[in-house]
Amino acid sequence: MQAFGNVASAPTRKESKTTGKGYYEMRVCESQRGVDNDPTWYTVRIMKDVNPGLEKGDFVKVTGKLKCDYYLSREGKPTGTLLIIAFEASKLAKPAATRQDTAPAE
Repeated sequence: MQAFGNVASAPTRKESKTTGKGYYEMRVCESQRGVDNDPTWYTVRIMKDVNPGLEKGDFVKVTGKLKCDYYLSREGKPTGTLLIIAFEASKLAKPAATRQDTAPAE
């Protein structure tokens, strides 16, 4: 799957409790301009022990496998998070808004 959105929290390095291997995790918010009032939030887990060089606010493309991570909240209620196990997360330049000249032709 691919998701396009803004980095909402800077990537933090974590280690797997079972293997000890490092990975990076961040939150990404995806929304569609002018259509989507409720954005989709993902936890993105980049399974490489290399700093992805992304910062909060960067517009990114994430490619990976989508999973739903279920757990009990602090209040004891079942809840879930959309999790992308990413093999690629790269910064994109936002496209410049195209402007059409409105001046009449002579």
